[in-house]
Amino acid sequence: MTPVERGAEDVYLSRMSTGASYNDQGGAEAAVEAGQESTPTSSGAGAGAGAGAAFGLFSTDFKKNEDLKEMLESNKESLKLEAMKRVVGLIAKGKNASELFPAVVKNVANKNIELKKLVYVYLVRYAEEQQDLALLSISTFQRALKDPNQFIRASALRVLSSIRVPIIVPIMMLAIKESAADMSPYVRKTSAHAIQKLYSLDPDQKEQLIEVIEKLLKDKSTLVAGSVVMAFEEVCPDRIDLIHKNYRKLCNLLVDVEEWGQVVIISMLTRYARTQFISPWKEGAMFDENNEKAFYDSDSEEKKDQMEAKTYIMDPDHRLLLRNTKPLLQSRNTAVVMSVAQLYWHLAPKHEVTIVTKSLVRLLRSHREVQYIVLQNIATMSIQRKGMFEPFMKSFYVRSTDSTHIKTLKLEILTNLANEANISTILREFQTYVKSQDKAFAAATIQAIGRCATNISEVTDTCLNGLVLLLSNRDETVVAESVVVIKKLLQTQPTQHSEIIKHMAKLFDNITVPMARASILWLMGEYCERVPKIAPDVLRKMAKTFTAEEDIVKLQIVNLAAKLYLTNSKQTKLLTQYILNLGKYDQNYDIRDRTRFIRQLIVPSEKSGALNKYARRILLAPKPAPVLESAFKDRDRYQLGTLSHSLNTKASGYQELSDWPAVAPDQSVRNVEVIEPVKEWAPLVGKAKQRKSDEKFYSDEEEEKEEEGSDSSGSEDSSSSSSSSSGEALCLFVCLKVYVFCLVTFILFRV
Repeated sequence: MTPVERGAEDVYLSRMSTGASYNDQGGAEAAVEAGQESTPTSSGAGAGAGAGAAFGLFSTDFKKNEDLKEMLESNKESLKLEAMKRVVGLIAKGKNASELFPAVVKNVANKNIELKKLVYVYLVRYAEEQQDLALLSISTFQRALKDPNQFIRASALRVLSSIRVPIIVPIMMLAIKESAADMSPYVRKTSAHAIQKLYSLDPDQKEQLIEVIEKLLKDKSTLVAGSVVMAFEEVCPDRIDLIHKNYRKLCNLLVDVEEWGQVVIISMLTRYARTQFISPWKEGAMFDENNEKAFYDSDSEEKKDQMEAKTYIMDPDHRLLLRNTKPLLQSRNTAVVMSVAQLYWHLAPKHEVTIVTKSLVRLLRSHREVQYIVLQNIATMSIQRKGMFEPFMKSFYVRSTDSTHIKTLKLEILTNLANEANISTILREFQTYVKSQDKAFAAATIQAIGRCATNISEVTDTCLNGLVLLLSNRDETVVAESVVVIKKLLQTQPTQHSEIIKHMAKLFDNITVPMARASILWLMGEYCERVPKIAPDVLRKMAKTFTAEEDIVKLQIVNLAAKLYLTNSKQTKLLTQYILNLGKYDQNYDIRDRTRFIRQLIVPSEKSGALNKYARRILLAPKPAPVLESAFKDRDRYQLGTLSHSLNTKASGYQELSDWPAVAPDQSVRNVEVIEPVKEWAPLVGKAKQRKSDEKFYSDEEEEKEEEGSDSSGSEDSSSSSSSSSGEALCLFVCLKVYVFCLVTFILFRV
């Protein structure tokens, strides 16, 4: 390799070691400089190569951020801003920029807002690693908390709460309390976010944080509502008493809150409602939400008592929640729509839940990730209430562009919606799905056909005949799944379908999937008395290929041999002994154990004892038919729309919905007292006096008449003095407005 080539390689290595560049322009300049340094002259090629190698392997590692440090320490804000952009770019690429911390901290107090924001982003990332240096900037953040600009105050609090240093917990607590009383709702919103960060840093501050949360819950700003409820859910989700006084306010503000805040509030209110209202799902209950009595009441007292026992009167606060969440079904945010749907599912009367159907079907036009979650929830809903989605059955037909997991969920829903009226349409749809190139989906379709045959007795024979036809399919997966499903269906009516068992025995040699072969062998052994001529022949074939079969097939061969030994020992005694000897020395210990157990059970000997008498009752006992159920049958124990429901297992942080209370708690806890009733009358008094004062301003005679009228009505001296003082104040105010108007007009005229 020539020196020039070695120098060029060193340049490449140096660029790779420094992460190519901080940006395209800087990288290009670095490459040019490196190329100039590494290009050797004709007289000193070796020295140039050595310098290039030293530059590429050592120098750049030591000085790779020197230019950024110089830019951050310069006096020009443009250079500092450019340097911070490049530093944040390094962080975004996952590269280490912690050595720049001292140079970055110096710019915390810079007056440039854009530069300050970038510095805050950097500090949030590296403050935990550089705790000592981060503490030096605490005073700057404390000063920024009193800045006139609300965005700077909020940014300072955000960075302060992001510094994971236990020493500054008291400072953070003080900053959160001050920001919670800030005039800007944006700063109060940031303080709600900081509560969660401080709680994760020091859970011992819970009591003080609850006081701040209680104060922020009273905030009337829609910007704060979602954030403070999120803090409530994180810190003290069991403190339902904090919600009582704010329940109606949250319900009324819900429409105007930001979308992700709506999701959090709806989830919290769902849990709250399940603890404060009685169930609207009582059997035989009659709804009387208006609770209005007839003007002419001629009913007897007995009828009244019966009606009161059956009538369900919904709590007004319960109805308020349902009424205020209903418009959110039209939200553009899919999470909001899903939240409202789960609220109606868990809280609304059964005849009102259907209003969420169209909104959920609308979400199926969204991305596949959204479709997956929505279809999971619809699958759970469709098990209990088929009528909700039956009118929209065509929306769940599978499309060729759907992914496998979407197809499977749609198939699950179609199976849940199947009934006597639409089963013919659904089965025609399934016939198309069986021919799909997606083998997993085709297998799931065969299972769905089996479920339809089990649930709807009218089509059992039709489905069974269709599955038998699939046994001649070229695809092994389809044949294997058909055999497994047929086996389950035959257990329900074994006496009527002996011909099908014979047909499956004929196809046995062509089936290679282990599960399918094992299913056929199980059928032969279970119903060997109905096919006495075929079963021994199948056992003879299996004895030849025993050693080459899969373990699951070997176990069923041993079982078949044992059952035939008990029912037809003349033809199968030697075959059974041969198979038991093969299984005795098999490599799999399960097969060896099963073989020893079967030998002691069916072959009489001195060691077997009394167990041999019960061999027939043990091996040939009638088995209950398997129940083909939906995989989503038990998912309703989790709240819809949650991660636990999606995973079908309890996730960390999941809060279960409580059962409805038998007796409704006191609803007066949600009543909010009016603290200042006098102020309600003050505007009316002011308006009345305003009219009088206006008339006084233009007429003295009317003033005298009013004074006489007031004296004749018996008013006291205190009231007359207060009215006169308010009139004088109003007069001065009007004069001041006229003066200001004239002054502004004069100035505009001069201009």
